[in-house]
Amino acid sequence: MRHEIILSPEAVADLGMLKANVRALVRDALEQYLRNEPAKLSRSRIKRLRGYARPQYRLRIGDDIRVFYDVTELAVEVIAIVPKSETVKWLERHGESDETGGPVRIDE
Repeated sequence: MRHEIILSPEAVADLGMLKANVRALVRDALEQYLRNEPAKLSRSRIKRLRGYARPQYRLRIGDDIRVFYDVTELAVEVIAIVPKSETVKWLERHGESDETGGPVRIDE
């Protein structure tokens, strides 16, 4: 099933701040990995974030870019596009706990 890819205003701004060649890589990766099977986990590319209700998933693009997103039945909402060096800080500010009381884990 094809999912609609929706970029939040923050994600649009994040995308606009990237160099053109990196922006093209991000667009290609969004299409390749999130259009048809956004919740299909892999060893390193797509991870389900434990301890978070939002964002639900992280997509690794190359060595330096991380995309945080949520999945619904019909759509993928890209919440943010963040450099790897800023992922922990971004999740501390914007991540929403799933309220299970379990540890929050970020798999890089």
